[in-house]
Amino acid sequence: MGISESKTFDGGCTCGAVRYRMISNPLFVHCCHCSWCQRETGSAFVLNALIESDRVEVLQGSLQRVMTPSASGEGQKIFRCPDCQIAVWSNYATAVGDRMRFVRVGTLDAPGRLPPDIHIFTVSKPDWLELPTGIPAVEQYYDRRIFWPEASLARYSKLKTRLADDNLTCPDD
Repeated sequence: MGISESKTFDGGCTCGAVRYRMISNPLFVHCCHCSWCQRETGSAFVLNALIESDRVEVLQGSLQRVMTPSASGEGQKIFRCPDCQIAVWSNYATAVGDRMRFVRVGTLDAPGRLPPDIHIFTVSKPDWLELPTGIPAVEQYYDRRIFWPEASLARYSKLKTRLADDNLTCPDD
């Protein structure tokens, strides 16, 4: 992972109403080239830092949750500033659901501190976009057990265990 030494990352929306802090390094950083992300961002890709929800603190303001369709058919929750409507992060219907955020790296104060660990859905990237060498690139999604560092896999495993424990004790959660 090409992350800088500091383990906290501050960010916010464009108008400044929302401020947040990631209190640790992310699990992994995706550069997603899927057509859904292209449409949602108006760009050739989106850069998402995957991190446990309890490691993201809202410092100022509140976020508006907007449900949008997704390729999986299960939808995605995009959390936006209610004033300037900038997308700050998303929660997807993954194995850990709302317990993991996909933080938009471009909303960080220093987005250059989190370069991509992998390029995904490159089958739909624009032909004019040249991907850098030395960073894994896959045509679709990938198996995290192959690409994630051991420390990230351990954190993800703990997240899944907490989810299972929560479901055993709070079936209506």
